[in-house]
Amino acid sequence: MWKIAVGFVVFAAVALFILSKGGDIDMSGEKHGTEATHSEAASAPAAAASAAK
Repeated sequence: MWKIAVGFVVFAAVALFILSKGGDIDMSGEKHGTEATHSEAASAPAAAASAAK
């Protein structure tokens, strides 16, 4: 049982180390509203394909 606890602590420490070295990582979840970034170029082919039908 103690091996599971030690394994979890080691895994959590490695994960936190990697995330801290990763730079600008946003862990706040989904974005809605003005802070959301949408790509117009990515949605243009889908709109053209649905309009062609």
